[in-house]
Amino acid sequence: MPRAAAAPQPARAKPARREPPAAVARSLALLMPLGPVVPRGMFGGWGFFLDGTMIALVAGDTLYLKTDTTTRPRFEAAGSQAFVYRSRKGPVATSYWRAPAGSEADPEAMLAWAELAVAAARRAAAQKAPRRRQ
Repeated sequence: MPRAAAAPQPARAKPARREPPAAVARSLALLMPLGPVVPRGMFGGWGFFLDGTMIALVAGDTLYLKTDTTTRPRFEAAGSQAFVYRSRKGPVATSYWRAPAGSEADPEAMLAWAELAVAAARRAAAQKAPRRRQ
């Protein structure tokens, strides 16, 4: 007995992109002087990328900037704290630190902090880059 043709399947709708919260728009405006910063939704928050490298994130209404061993002492001195998430093994502190108090209200101050974040992100990316054999 011949098999009946399967009914055509309806086209799947693409998942709706979630609308960025106001904190993302504010943070993006502060980071744009760096160049073409692109926000991407991820893990319930938002990452900010410059030239493909993540330089910042927004979790809730808070902006966190990338740090490393070179820049972290400046963030610590400014009273900032690391972004911490909870894992099955307990709290995990990241290399993203809260934008220092008052910097979000002062675009010039924010630009200086954001430039530190870019430098830290580029150093981290350079360390992760595969080394070529000669």
